[in-house]
Amino acid sequence: MCKAPIAILTDFGLSDVYVGVMKGVIAQINPQINIIDLTHQIPPQNIAAARFCLMNAYPYFPDGTIYLAVVDPGVGSTRRAIAVEFASGFLVGPDNGIFSGVLSQSPAIRAVELTHPRYWRVEQSSATFHGRDIFAPVAAHLASGVALQDLGNEIDVPSLAELNLPSPTLTDTRIEGCIQYIDGFGNLVTNIPGNYVTGKRWIVVARGGEIPGCETYSDRPIGSTIALVGSHGWVEIAVNCGDARSQLQLEYLDPVQVLF
Repeated sequence: MCKAPIAILTDFGLSDVYVGVMKGVIAQINPQINIIDLTHQIPPQNIAAARFCLMNAYPYFPDGTIYLAVVDPGVGSTRRAIAVEFASGFLVGPDNGIFSGVLSQSPAIRAVELTHPRYWRVEQSSATFHGRDIFAPVAAHLASGVALQDLGNEIDVPSLAELNLPSPTLTDTRIEGCIQYIDGFGNLVTNIPGNYVTGKRWIVVARGGEIPGCETYSDRPIGSTIALVGSHGWVEIAVNCGDARSQLQLEYLDPVQVLF
């Protein structure tokens, strides 16, 4: 029996067999589980990008979904392997802040450290591939109806690792923020909520240049820099039919301003 789908996010890419092996482990436990690929193109070891993608994806999935996330530069270290219950489902992966975006919007109900090897693939897991040996099988058992508390020892929710970005600061005339995500098109997504600029005339200042706030990518000529509220609900900087990251030489956590 299958209780819920599993949505997988990793930084493994698709050139190697790692993603397929994780899916094979899940299928060994329960071949009826519906597996959905969120993405496997997170930049290597980029926990901030993984945090953003999970935070913006989970509202579009059915309640009860299990989010299996493996961006894990601390694999084999003392960082905890965890499973977390929240209002919309479960999170399975490393305790390194990868889930802090989701949990900032939908707080954790309870969490366990994955200390019960009978729900792992093997009792002695690899030191370098917990996605295969711990996280994938645990997600499969959860999807098949195993209770969260059976997977390990309960841990205090406030002890979960956080990856905190600087919060935007707001005055009557400006907002100070930063770049929190860069997508595959080179669009620069800030940490400034779109509702901060709704109904106002505004520009973005970045790298000393002024970028007009508009409604759509096509509001400016091809090759022009533009600022708008993306489908994810955050202010972003883009180039119409171009790559804002390359053109503006901006990276994660670089500062930006919105001026009214």
